[in-house]
Amino acid sequence: MTEHTWTSVPLTDEYVRGAARLERTARGVAPHRLPERAVSQAADPQLSMVEAQPSGVRVALRTAATAVQVVGFRSRVTYTGVPPRPDGVVDLVVDEEAVAHATTSGGSTTVVDMATGSTTSDEGEDFTLTFDGLAPGAKDVELWLPHNEIVEVVDVRADAPVAPVPDARPRWVHHGSSISHGSNAARPTGVWPVVAARRAGVDLTNLGLGGSALLDPFLARTIRDTPADVISVKMGINLVNADLMRMRAFRAAMHGFLDTIRDGHPTTPLLVVSPIFCAIHETTPGPGAFDLEALAEGRVAFRATGDPADVAGGRLTLTTVRAEIARIVEERRADDPNLHHLDGLVLYGEEDAALRPLTDALHPDAETHRIMGERFADEVFVRGPFADVVRGRATTPAARG
Repeated sequence: MTEHTWTSVPLTDEYVRGAARLERTARGVAPHRLPERAVSQAADPQLSMVEAQPSGVRVALRTAATAVQVVGFRSRVTYTGVPPRPDGVVDLVVDEEAVAHATTSGGSTTVVDMATGSTTSDEGEDFTLTFDGLAPGAKDVELWLPHNEIVEVVDVRADAPVAPVPDARPRWVHHGSSISHGSNAARPTGVWPVVAARRAGVDLTNLGLGGSALLDPFLARTIRDTPADVISVKMGINLVNADLMRMRAFRAAMHGFLDTIRDGHPTTPLLVVSPIFCAIHETTPGPGAFDLEALAEGRVAFRATGDPADVAGGRLTLTTVRAEIARIVEERRADDPNLHHLDGLVLYGEEDAALRPLTDALHPDAETHRIMGERFADEVFVRGPFADVVRGRATTPAARG
């Protein structure tokens, strides 16, 4: 086995990209994707869990190292009767090319009994992942952290000196639901906004938050206060499957959400994306629930439990939400020409569902994440509303240096 003399990478904002804050813990550093005040205002265990899962967060360094290593401690939540999600993955990207990946292990696992709400916990060890055999010479290295489990980074090491990577790429801030977070994606670089960002050559901050795209004011303020050259918000599915509000409240909340973003980014290109196709909620309101028959077969699947007859009284479905989002954007564009709309069915529509059904009736599989990311990049960054911002900006590693 090769012996290495390791240099630790400083776990600071210069090296850790895509996080809103870095919490210093007894073990190391825990990346968070929301400010602490936002999390405290929500007082929601679901949001506290998903914002600490570092989707889109990566450690970036310039080095001549031939080996790099990540030491971390993961925290996972599983549910009785529900098959656990796969182990988290760390992706290694060298000079923009994904070259290797490794799975996490050990750590802390909390098991929630869905019938009683009680929990049990098991504490394991740190994981250590070593990526060896890198080509000699200076290069840009990114270590993309798992998108689907909480990770405390204990240490990141290289067997040569390290430096931060200068980055002049356009900054893209994206907010969405569990689909944007990466649910059912196989790897952190396979999450559809990450696919889109890497294809378009932009610097992503991913505020995709599982179960939590709910038009919360603190989330709008987070976007308002985050530096951005382009912004997108993908809204709708969580509002329907949480059965959170009726059309009257949705209309006002959508306007207020956009108003708050515009307080900090008055002319930044801002794209509102409506929901992708999801058969269970197209014309049937929420709330959503686990499909108990599927669970009995060892599968995770979801179903809609609302009554379509309630739509006339303002209850939300994906069909009504799409129509209202399109109407709101068109209305606002009279005074805001930098506001844009993308129908989510362009990313994944009914024909796509016939070819590649949502695996659990709610979330796309890994291949569909890739397709959605490529479509978004082409529709929005190449020939759409973000093209002028990206065109002419430095996107290659050499240009960024």
